[in-house]
Amino acid sequence: MWNQEQDSELLKILSKLRQTFHTYPELSGQEKQTRETIRKFLQELGIETQTFNEQYGLCGLIKGEQSGPVIALRADMDALPITEENEVAYKSKHQGVMHACGHDGHMAILMGAAKMLMQNRHKLAGTVKLIFQPAEEASPLGGAKAMIEAGVLEGVDAIFGLHLWPEVPSGALGIRTGGFMAASDRFKINVIGRSAHAAQPHKGIDAITMSADIIQGLNNIVSRQIDPVDVATISIGEISGGERYNVIAQEVILGGTIRTLNETTRQEIPKRIEAVLKGIAKPQGGDYIFDYQQGYPALANCKKATEVVVQAGKKVIGENNVYAEIKPVLGAEDFANYLAEKSGAFFFLGCAKAGEPTPILHNSHFDIDENVLLIGSKLLYQVVFEGVEAYKIVGGEVG
Repeated sequence: MWNQEQDSELLKILSKLRQTFHTYPELSGQEKQTRETIRKFLQELGIETQTFNEQYGLCGLIKGEQSGPVIALRADMDALPITEENEVAYKSKHQGVMHACGHDGHMAILMGAAKMLMQNRHKLAGTVKLIFQPAEEASPLGGAKAMIEAGVLEGVDAIFGLHLWPEVPSGALGIRTGGFMAASDRFKINVIGRSAHAAQPHKGIDAITMSADIIQGLNNIVSRQIDPVDVATISIGEISGGERYNVIAQEVILGGTIRTLNETTRQEIPKRIEAVLKGIAKPQGGDYIFDYQQGYPALANCKKATEVVVQAGKKVIGENNVYAEIKPVLGAEDFANYLAEKSGAFFFLGCAKAGEPTPILHNSHFDIDENVLLIGSKLLYQVVFEGVEAYKIVGGEVG
């Protein structure tokens, strides 16, 4: 695609961009300087940009010299409230904030693809929208809906995105058709009893023992009420309650998350949780408050769009580095909201450093092999051209 010297020069640019984002990370809804860095870079390339008053997203537009479909590429922008423990030159200078999920790399990769597309715009039969999305980590709302409401998907025929993923071999591509990432919902349960002296437990209603029964009941939903081949999890991540060691607890608060790949199961689980709560709290004389919030929907890749990514991968990194049927994961992604509106696909790009332990995402030691930045840019570049062909306009309709 490019010669070795050009590749080396672009990788230097991408590394510098990624390290700048990493050094100065910004939390969800605060990506002001991040957006400005992206805006300046795109405008220097001659790319038309659009910003929004309500949030810090940005959309760039590249028009090919020939007409054709509109392909969108998306990168997320926000960092996490994590204190970085890596001792590197580009360590975060914002205390308690870190790019621990690879979004710094995602932005650099898309900026690299933008540069390549502009240099080869004469070959492009169509239009490319570059979507830089804020607040991906801000579940359950997230930033995708705000970008969609701002009109970034208008006229788009297909949308694609990637995520740096340490559990895929470095530089390799992982994808699957259909259900790929989970819906992510959250809940809070206030278990309400009545306090009493611990020496007279019969005069109180113990919120702690009720909570223990409830937790077991929630576990039984997945293990005994959901089809074993239908993937679902209910996890309690927070428990707080009680006031003193010798007082029967009056209230316990449980917080957790539900992950599902099947929408029917997703809608069924809160009903079953409610039934467990009624069946345990009420007979023991207690009560409860159940708050359930739907977050991101399950992410399902379209068949045509998945094939676009697979073909692009084969051309850029070779067939042996394309894993086209990897297992779905129960992590959630705001990109699912785009796929609820448009054809498209999301894929993983392996990023672990060779010979080193692989820090997981959202970890204070997370880092990447920066060589994959160039691979990612080339993949997105090729996805555009494969996508233009797959979604080309035939007889007035998208093919």
